[in-house]
Amino acid sequence: MENDRFGRLLAILLITGIAGIGMYWLPDEWMGFPIKKVDFLSDIRVKTEAPSPDTLIREPEKCDTLLTVDTVLEPGFDPDPDPDPDPVEALLPDSVYRQVAEASGMDSLPVRIEDFTFGHKGLSRFFAALNRIEIMDRPVRIAFWGDSFIEGDILVADFRARMQAYFGGRGVGFVPVSSGVEQYRPTISQYSKGWKGHSILSSRKNKYAIPGLLFEPEASEATITFKTVDAYPGLEQVSSLKFIYSRNEEAEMRLIWNDAQDTMIRVLPPSETVTQCEINGLFTNGRLRFRNAAGLQALGIALEDNDGVVVDNYSLRGNSGIALGLLDENSCLALREIRPYDLIVLQYGLNVATEKVHEYGWYREQFTEVIQHVQQCFPEADILLLGVSDRSHYHDGAFRTMPSVIALSKAQRQAAEQAQVTFWDVFRAMGGEGSMVRYVKSRWASKDYTHLSFRGGREIATALFDALILEKNLYDTMIETYD
Repeated sequence: MENDRFGRLLAILLITGIAGIGMYWLPDEWMGFPIKKVDFLSDIRVKTEAPSPDTLIREPEKCDTLLTVDTVLEPGFDPDPDPDPDPVEALLPDSVYRQVAEASGMDSLPVRIEDFTFGHKGLSRFFAALNRIEIMDRPVRIAFWGDSFIEGDILVADFRARMQAYFGGRGVGFVPVSSGVEQYRPTISQYSKGWKGHSILSSRKNKYAIPGLLFEPEASEATITFKTVDAYPGLEQVSSLKFIYSRNEEAEMRLIWNDAQDTMIRVLPPSETVTQCEINGLFTNGRLRFRNAAGLQALGIALEDNDGVVVDNYSLRGNSGIALGLLDENSCLALREIRPYDLIVLQYGLNVATEKVHEYGWYREQFTEVIQHVQQCFPEADILLLGVSDRSHYHDGAFRTMPSVIALSKAQRQAAEQAQVTFWDVFRAMGGEGSMVRYVKSRWASKDYTHLSFRGGREIATALFDALILEKNLYDTMIETYD
């Protein structure tokens, strides 16, 4: 009996030891919440002290690609061996912006957009479209691509409301067939039944356009139900409903809308690429019912007007942005034919920033290629890259800015420079180091010290809108001067 008990004790100790070692290898976070690791050797382990945010701000840039991890770039280093002889600074002098801001009636300068294109033309096509908005035969379209930071229309809802109030337009724009946060999205009420979803993050067998999601009916019938809301101006009623799909054989679509007062049946044209079926009217609620749906592959619906400004939210939780390099170019070009974008905003980074990594040259190089791929997929769209937001971790008895945020933001700025697009520093717009702590105290962010609340999203949306208007007014001034 004593031998049996000793054997059981050894088994318990062995299981406990294995469990303890396993807990040390837990991920840094789970569902957005930080996880504290269990380390039995913490008292004797020599810790590598993470650099402070101040150090990362002041230190020279590091190139930490997979081949040259420790190479330090000297000040003035230019990766382009044959640079343009007359490069344009990313930021024009403060005096220029102050004059434009005063003429625009702005009380103060917002955090400005950095333009890394030659001739300061990074947003010229977008601004030109806004200036022609009254005579265009389509709306000016903005696509917001991002991760969980903007899902549920956080930030985007307020940005859309500001843009539509200023330039006109109605509607929430694109809505995927189904979403994990649809019950929390205040800009549209939707419900779908009978669909199976595929994501570019988990299934690579499909040809994805943005948003990197595809939906197929689980049986021969499936439905999409929607109802507009009045939580934000301009959302309560729209004049155009578009069903966007990428493959079809013989599906029939029945639309019942406005409390069953109106009904329409359409046989969807067969297709092997992204296309749409548009119905015009006045829409506040409706149900799309699909029959003979085998072979149908859908992206979602769009609720909007065909003038003014449309802002589409293409958020995908868990996306680092690198997966955008897997978008099928032909599918994106087909989407561009039916939904041409004038501006694409890229918001990524939260799924890359971790406590253990402080050098992001590898991300810079990969994301530069991603931006170039996006430019190939949507060649007429201007690109605005948003830097990562502030994120805090618990260190030395208090929540402080995670040092990796500073390093990652630098890498993103460098990616914008290498790809020659525009960049906006969200970290600075929030207030810089320690701003997430202030956001949490003000209830502008959740207590995971990572994600915004809708109130915090409004703050950043307002700052982004002001930065765009300032840049547009500068563009208009330059146009008038040269004319």
